[in-house]
Amino acid sequence: MAVLRALVLGSAAGGGFPQWNSAGSGCRRARAGDPAARPRTQTSLAVTADGERWALLNAAPDLRAQIEANPPLHPRPAPGAVRHSPIAAVVLTGGEVDGIAGLLTLRERHAFALYAGAPVLAVLRDNPIFNAVNPAIVPRRALPPGAPVLLADAAGEPLGLRVEAFAVPGKVPLFQEPPDGADPGRAEAGETVGLALRAAAGGPTLLFIPGCAALTPALRARIAGADTVLFDGTLWRDDEMIRAGAGPKTGARMGHMSLDGPDGTLAAFRDLPVRRKILIHINNTNPVLLADSPERAAVEAAGWEVAEDGMEITL
Repeated sequence: MAVLRALVLGSAAGGGFPQWNSAGSGCRRARAGDPAARPRTQTSLAVTADGERWALLNAAPDLRAQIEANPPLHPRPAPGAVRHSPIAAVVLTGGEVDGIAGLLTLRERHAFALYAGAPVLAVLRDNPIFNAVNPAIVPRRALPPGAPVLLADAAGEPLGLRVEAFAVPGKVPLFQEPPDGADPGRAEAGETVGLALRAAAGGPTLLFIPGCAALTPALRARIAGADTVLFDGTLWRDDEMIRAGAGPKTGARMGHMSLDGPDGTLAAFRDLPVRRKILIHINNTNPVLLADSPERAAVEAAGWEVAEDGMEITL
């Protein structure tokens, strides 16, 4: 049976950890080299079924540094050519800047396939800067929710990976919100998706859900029985950023569940059968980033791991 291998390229929410303009205590510890406050880049995964050709799940603004930090993604010399990349496809879960800006790093005429749902493809189409990633070289392919797709490279060669997108409660990208700051409300028409991945030849399923506003009955049914879930760990508590003086919005307003509380992620997953649970997309204000915090102890006691850049997952 084929093996699905995943590399966590980045595990932080937008802005990374430490965030460039944050003087919060966690960010100060990270800058000081505190081993209990390990720095993290913005969330992205790389997955492979053959160890040679890789698909990226989201393209973070930190993508160039992430590629350099992960040798399996380095170019390899070939006779008569100096340019090469093992990156054969990119799959997007939403249109937020921290998930798509890295596409502009991949603009040097390298052929790969780009997969996304219709709302995200519309974001790319309506923002001409993304034409720098020439669609004649990088074909854009629709990823309809609920329809399993066998990933292929730009030339149509299968990658040995099957992916199924599924809509999750979320919101439109920040740059599509009303300019007056009004709450656009929850979006559930594919603006935010999760991904179910497995080797095309069969085997366990990996779920990647970096953004989620609520655990609906349909989503609970989707998650139940999964081998490994990487799930939205943005905030510890809903009003965390307000309390920290880091912003005026709650987690719910930003389209994210909080971890703590009766309606939080820890409670919602308590009776869900999942072999391995990993928190990802973690905001710089979230104390679970600190290995010595009571909040980290609480999530570990509940059976969760906290993703770190460079983590390897094999199914």
